Amino acid sequence: MSELKWYVLKAISGQENKVKNYIENEIKRLNLDAFVTQVIIPMEKVIQMKNGKKVPKERPYYPGYLMVEANLVGEVPHIIKNIPGVISFLSLTKGGDPVPMRKSEVNRMLGKMDELAEFATDVEIPFIVGENVKVIDGPFNGFTGTIEKILEDKKKVEVSVLIFGRKTPMELSFMQVEKIV
Repeated sequence: MSELKWYVLKAISGQENKVKNYIENEIKRLNLDAFVTQVIIPMEKVIQMKNGKKVPKERPYYPGYLMVEANLVGEVPHIIKNIPGVISFLSLTKGGDPVPMRKSEVNRMLGKMDELAEFATDVEIPFIVGENVKVIDGPFNGFTGTIEKILEDKKKVEVSVLIFGRKTPMELSFMQVEKIV
């Protein structure tokens, strides 16, 4: 009996949860629980601003990927590949055999999940100097301005906003501004 290994499954981005549920239901239905023991979507917590409030939200850390702990014997890989939303297993060649993750990678991923779950991490710096942004929170809500500086350590940006025709610099958190599309 070959043992369980972790594999990376590529799925349609944005459908990770659906795919996870489909796989779990299908495995249960076919009594293959011994062959597919865990399906995991590594998630990260991010903070978003909604109506002036910080709202923690989870999103896939690797959009479009799931981790599956499985013993890929017989029909098992075939069954998983035929699940709606599944694109393929990660393999060395297109359509090749699924490649199991190395133990160190698995531990790092699972460790990373614990780490990500423990404290909400703010999103990486979503802005660049010179970019135009709109203030979406605070006393200057609705004003637009230009990013002059990014204060990475403080998770803030310095934005110069035109107030009564004069450029006024102000420090705002990443959460208080959004890009003008």
